[in-house]
Amino acid sequence: MIHSIQPMDRIAFELGPLTVYWYGIIIGLGAFLGFIIANREAAKRGMPKDIFADLLIFAIPISIICARLYYVIFRWEYYSQNPGQILAVWEGGLAIHGGLIGAVLTTVIFARKKSVSFWKLTDIAAPSIILGQAIGRWGNFMNQEAHGGPVSRDFLEGLQLPEFIINQMYIDGVYYHPTFLYESLWNIAGFVILMFLRRVNLRRGELFLSYIIWYSIGRFFVEGMRTDSLMIGDMLRAAQVLSLLLIAGSIVLWIYRRKTGLARAHYLDEDGAGLRKNKNRKSRTNTNKKKK
Repeated sequence: MIHSIQPMDRIAFELGPLTVYWYGIIIGLGAFLGFIIANREAAKRGMPKDIFADLLIFAIPISIICARLYYVIFRWEYYSQNPGQILAVWEGGLAIHGGLIGAVLTTVIFARKKSVSFWKLTDIAAPSIILGQAIGRWGNFMNQEAHGGPVSRDFLEGLQLPEFIINQMYIDGVYYHPTFLYESLWNIAGFVILMFLRRVNLRRGELFLSYIIWYSIGRFFVEGMRTDSLMIGDMLRAAQVLSLLLIAGSIVLWIYRRKTGLARAHYLDEDGAGLRKNKNRKSRTNTNKKKK
């Protein structure tokens, strides 16, 4: 029975010479859902109409290019011998950290050009980003990549995983850790937490920093289980090194922005409902004072 297990078809459909892969569809779905959520929240926060549509016109292609460049640079020994494969992104090989670097740099420039707050944009986008990452990992699942080390089928069955996941983790005669799933679940939990933190009304920038810290913690541990890590030398996994730097940097920046007064504004400050609540509180306070 084991030898009869076949991987899922990576091709979703073909239209003449055009081949559409599940990898691209799933990543596109994650980006689309993220955009819908961010766009609705932007409207509530008083941002200009279509601000995220305008941003994504630049951010999506730049992020894909940076994600691919990041991956190719760390795999240059292979791609220098196979340059024709550099553009084959449908086969996988998009590094999330590279994509984030591209997205952040694009947002910095975009925010300056549009005269809007970079921190406000990234706070609004944070839940969308991590949701997109959670969904995007299923593209890795379809490509049978981003998995961990060998395990037994009994181990996978012990995790109460659906049959289709267990079978897709059977690669070249060996079962592997579904690390794509571990990270996807971690990111879904992060999405729920970030959506809750919106109501907590953190100071501006801290929702985005919370995303960086949460994602980086999960990525550090999941990366330690993977077999296809991008390496710095022979010993250090690039994603783990960068995750530690991002965690430390985010904490330092969080404290610095509070101590220097750069984080005076709060996430909900420009929310109409929030302003009305504050006015009502002040009104009640003034009324009580007059009564006294």
